[in-house]
Amino acid sequence: MLRQADWTVQPDHEPDAKPHTYAQECDLCGEGSARSTDQESGTLWILEHVRTSPSHHFYKQIVKRPFRTWMR
Repeated sequence: MLRQADWTVQPDHEPDAKPHTYAQECDLCGEGSARSTDQESGTLWILEHVRTSPSHHFYKQIVKRPFRTWMR
């Protein structure tokens, strides 16, 4: 049986929510850092990557945030 329901979607801020995780990725070659809950670890990865690949200047941060849904 199906019924129409209103759903709510929002970031999960509950005490048992999974933590935000962060990674950095090189826009030129696609290599990336390990995923971490510490944003700064990706910055260190970028500095190491640019040291070994001096022509790679552009990076992106990839963020995973937990969301939750529930019926109203």
